[in-house]
Amino acid sequence: MKTYIEEALRRVLRTIDGVPEDFRPELEKPNNPEHGDLATNAAMQLARYLKRPPRQIAEEIAERLRALPLDPRRVASVEVAGPGFLNFRFAPDYLAQVLADILAAGEHYGRSNLGQGRPAIVEYVSANPTGPLTVGHGRNAVLGDTIANLLDWIGYRVTREYYYNDAGRQMRVLGESVRARYLALVDPNLPAKKIQAAEGEWVEVPEPFPEDGYLGDYIIDIARMLYEQHGEALRDVKDITPFKEAAEKVIFEDIRRTLARLGIHMDSYFNEHTLYENGKIWEVVEALREKGYIYEKDGAVWFRTSALGKDQDTVLVKRTGEPTYRLPDIAYHITKFERGFERIVDVFGADHIATYPDVLRALEVLGYDVKKIDVVIYQFVTLVRGGEPVKMSTRKATYVTLDELIDEVGEDVTRFFFLMRSPNTHLEFDLDLAREASEKNPVFYLQYAHARICSIMRKADEVGLKESPNPDLTLLQHEAEQALIKELMRFPEVIQEAAQTYEPHRVANYLREVAVAFTKFYDQCRIIGEPEPLAQARLALARATRLVLANGLRVLGISAPERM
Repeated sequence: MKTYIEEALRRVLRTIDGVPEDFRPELEKPNNPEHGDLATNAAMQLARYLKRPPRQIAEEIAERLRALPLDPRRVASVEVAGPGFLNFRFAPDYLAQVLADILAAGEHYGRSNLGQGRPAIVEYVSANPTGPLTVGHGRNAVLGDTIANLLDWIGYRVTREYYYNDAGRQMRVLGESVRARYLALVDPNLPAKKIQAAEGEWVEVPEPFPEDGYLGDYIIDIARMLYEQHGEALRDVKDITPFKEAAEKVIFEDIRRTLARLGIHMDSYFNEHTLYENGKIWEVVEALREKGYIYEKDGAVWFRTSALGKDQDTVLVKRTGEPTYRLPDIAYHITKFERGFERIVDVFGADHIATYPDVLRALEVLGYDVKKIDVVIYQFVTLVRGGEPVKMSTRKATYVTLDELIDEVGEDVTRFFFLMRSPNTHLEFDLDLAREASEKNPVFYLQYAHARICSIMRKADEVGLKESPNPDLTLLQHEAEQALIKELMRFPEVIQEAAQTYEPHRVANYLREVAVAFTKFYDQCRIIGEPEPLAQARLALARATRLVLANGLRVLGISAPERM
């Protein structure tokens, strides 16, 4: 309906002299139902162009809309209100048809073909295998996975990809950390030392332990596994490769297992190391050099980003010969274009704000269409209990693991709470609220609404009220009935908007509005005990609500229980 009215508005506006060609009227659902089902302030926006009072402009637009004419089976009225608002009201027969369409679409309701089957890639998580996934990784994982779901729902062919690096300094330090713990098991009398951990705490470690090593107990567990497998055979091995490879295997298995708990399964894993092996990284340097954007200074290789709008130039290769993060990221994104992806989505933490623009600058210089790339930056997560930040885990060193969070509040709650807020806002994860098994808990409220409808349908069957294959939906004239239908009809629009803006919280917020509207409907409109035609129509409305709740929860990756 929104699209239908927007198109009608644009047709009318093209007939009015002085309206800018690129003007796009915006329709919104009014907060007050008395102001119609959809409204626009287009007349007030146009006043400065047309040099006329907004109300006069609104009256002209309304008159021309009525003359189109708007289909009276869809739009009951167009009203001018206040200083120049245009309010639209849906026709009751149209609402009945919408409800019938929802029921017919079933589990496909909300899907569209905006993407037309074009290939899209969503890169998310992308944590190096140096330790368990943290709460911060959790927000990235759930956000990226839900964005992928949304793109799938609007018709893209989506690839979910995990990008990681099993080489470089971090992995070397990981191997050295495991080796030191292993040597301590081989020789209990190995000298120890103290190093400073997070928050100024001093920790005793074996003498060979690197100063910036990984302190979590998982390192000790991996070392113990190696000792059980090999005994003292690795005692004199100076090469850290067997220690690093063992750690990588264990940690990656742990990462995959953790993601699976949240229903997250990757389509592909891309190893940064392959970009070194196939020479892609150095091809980037030479290609930028040919374009005149590379120079060498102080033994380092520099990208002339100052010529591209940045205050200063950027190092791509350090004087040690080691590339900075930007260089393999550029090469990696080139592979995304080479693999034919037409929509590229990167989910990054706020620590990437300074780096990703350089990647886009380089790609643009090299002739790639950076308009195909969307970067979603999410803010950090703070766990809160009793209004206070949660102390960090001692089991896993300086952070709370994602597994620990899931163990405490469950998979569904974890996913939902990560999606409750816009990605660009800091998230306070309230553990007390997350553990609450009441309507105060937003995910419990939605799941309970779905389970309640399932219970109603079971009870209806028990008393002999059968669902009609063709109920008379025009009987649904009560204000609460029509308000609920109007909420249900918004679902495809919400999915599309959430997908286009990469804001899954829009779906979460919408589902709550649906649940609230259903509660009002059920409080005011009995199903069982009413005359059979009306009861069947209301039962159909309940079933449509269940479908929307289930579909919405599926998009968010959350279960829709039939009993609670």
